[in-house]
Amino acid sequence: MDQLSAHLERGWDLAQRGDIAGAQASAQKALELEPNSPEVHNLVGYVAALDGDSDEALEAYQQAIELDDHYVEAMLNAAELMVHPLGDHEGALRLCDQVLDITEYDDEIVDALLLKFEAYNAQGDEDQARRMLEMLPEGPYDNPSQNFLVGRAYYESGDKQKSGPFIDAALASDEGHAEAYYYAGLLAEDAGDRRGACVAFLRTRQLELELGMPAWAPNPETFLLFTKNAVGALQERFQPYFENAELYVADVPGPEMVVDGIDPRSMAMIDAMVVDLPDDAALPSTLGPEHVQLRIFLYAINIMRSAPALHAVQQTITEALDQEMELALEDIERELAGAAAIDELAAGLEG
Repeated sequence: MDQLSAHLERGWDLAQRGDIAGAQASAQKALELEPNSPEVHNLVGYVAALDGDSDEALEAYQQAIELDDHYVEAMLNAAELMVHPLGDHEGALRLCDQVLDITEYDDEIVDALLLKFEAYNAQGDEDQARRMLEMLPEGPYDNPSQNFLVGRAYYESGDKQKSGPFIDAALASDEGHAEAYYYAGLLAEDAGDRRGACVAFLRTRQLELELGMPAWAPNPETFLLFTKNAVGALQERFQPYFENAELYVADVPGPEMVVDGIDPRSMAMIDAMVVDLPDDAALPSTLGPEHVQLRIFLYAINIMRSAPALHAVQQTITEALDQEMELALEDIERELAGAAAIDELAAGLEG
């Protein structure tokens, strides 16, 4: 094996294992050896995308395509980046159409059509998105990842009947596919099979625990700093509720919570309790921070799974807490409204 091939192979291996710094070093050495290699620029782009630098990644992919205008892998990588996080859906659609014009391989056709499905969905064009699924080569396929992605796409488009065989095929080829188990759980839940859903969700939880944190994950101290900054970025009306909140960090929700119906991929949960209401006090018409004590549970592995890179962890925490806070306060408001209605009924009966 020559030096260039060795650096490329090592770079891809390190990138797949999440060692961004090591992959960057290998990619740079390969670039120094052969600056006009499209394969090298493709690796540079992939590593930059892993590191969260979407602009550098896209520039590298485009350089690879300029050097080889039939380089399908770089086109698909660039299109994936355009769909998310760059949001250049039209650019992604154009690249995928180029791929479909030049390839005859089913696996590349499947990848291009799936990316077009995502781009049309992101644009809100559900009809066009469904048409992309209708154009897929007949499956299931040899590649378990593609089986999962197609199964997920069918599920998201509402065709759960077609989704099932692809999810089953993904699991038949790869029993360690955590995401496929998760969608198997969703399908079982939709079919009313609570036990089957619970088994699949528990398997998802266990596999993701075994997989653990990505190599780029922050250390515990940095994670807590991100959390503090995330709370500071919450909607202003929520922030007073967090002043005396209790914070707990775990890897994923506990198995007993999953059995009780909690999504194993929940990123956060907020337990909001009404406090400082004496028995003889009238129920408040609205809740304020002085009436509520929060217990906040953050699930670090799930947050890392949802965040595309280190730079996005804080924003991911903010979005998760915002959503959970809305739900927690709505639940308490409903409970208070129910309690007030019971008090009114009791007062009427006494009268």
